[in-house]
Amino acid sequence: MVNSISHLGVGILIGLALGLRGKKLKIVAFLSVLPDLDVIPYSVFISVSNSLTHDIRTQFFYLFGHREFMHSILFIALVTFLIWIKTRDPIFTFGGFQSISSHVYLDYITTWKMRPFYPFSTDASIIGAVYFYDPFINLLPVLPLLIMVVIGLKQRGMLNGRSNNFYNFINKIDDKLYASLILVFLLWLVFMPVSKAFLINHISGTEEAQISYQNTYPESTNKFLTAYSYNSTHYKIMKISYLSGIEKCEYIEKVSINGNIPDAPTYIERASNLYSSAVPQEIDYPVYEVSKDGGFVTVTLSDARNPYVENWAYFKSVYRFIFNEENGEYQVYASVQGGSEEKLGENWFR
Repeated sequence: MVNSISHLGVGILIGLALGLRGKKLKIVAFLSVLPDLDVIPYSVFISVSNSLTHDIRTQFFYLFGHREFMHSILFIALVTFLIWIKTRDPIFTFGGFQSISSHVYLDYITTWKMRPFYPFSTDASIIGAVYFYDPFINLLPVLPLLIMVVIGLKQRGMLNGRSNNFYNFINKIDDKLYASLILVFLLWLVFMPVSKAFLINHISGTEEAQISYQNTYPESTNKFLTAYSYNSTHYKIMKISYLSGIEKCEYIEKVSINGNIPDAPTYIERASNLYSSAVPQEIDYPVYEVSKDGGFVTVTLSDARNPYVENWAYFKSVYRFIFNEENGEYQVYASVQGGSEEKLGENWFR
């Protein structure tokens, strides 16, 4: 997830590199932020979601959820097809395709999981090779925006003096400049996933375990947080980096039972089944804590990596399943993606 200004900058950079100007450049720039307009249907979905059945709620989530259908390959194809049908302009169509694709790819390479192959597959995935605040992908796309601002001010007679040299220089090299920026940008976006693959392969060999590529998340420009199932009772959480390999590691217990609760495994299994029927599926390394208060058993489900993240929304979610021992009924409370806790509707679960 790159900031919206940088997304817009990438769209402008693509349009300028293709020689588009005027209305066509504005449309290509708009397409670079189009996928994030899914917040509009998502807001509507949230307002009516409690009145839907479980199956309809799930399908509507895939269609209208933030970073769901409007961040998919099918959506990219549909928008590109509409541009071509409307304009029959191959360069403009190619620019629109590149612009909207750049948004989806930048989100896919940086942040939490998406479903890029929906509706053909509802499996969530991510590359997660670039840090959210990576200065390169956030600042480089701003350069064409600044250039356009300077040019606009100059053409309106609002800049004089030393700005003349800059204005003349840009006019002479603009095509080469934009093409060069695009090339450098693409090389970085290819280099980072490949370098992450080498790092994961190195750590897998060191640990003699299979480290998940997509469940390894960047926590800075050159550091990642990862984990794997160390044995039947613990996960191993590791902070790794390109420079020093494994920098820190700790072990997290998979199940914690507070007190004498003979039926704890049954309640854990029930909580697990309920969670697996809901969306989104953001927890990769489930940790269960079981406690009992009177006639109620509470199963708290979280991710083993939660204690090691601060301001992330990647997977920092906690679910509390409260079961009534007498009649088997349950209620679920959750803080999803680091938000405040709220009671979930019954239609969340099958």
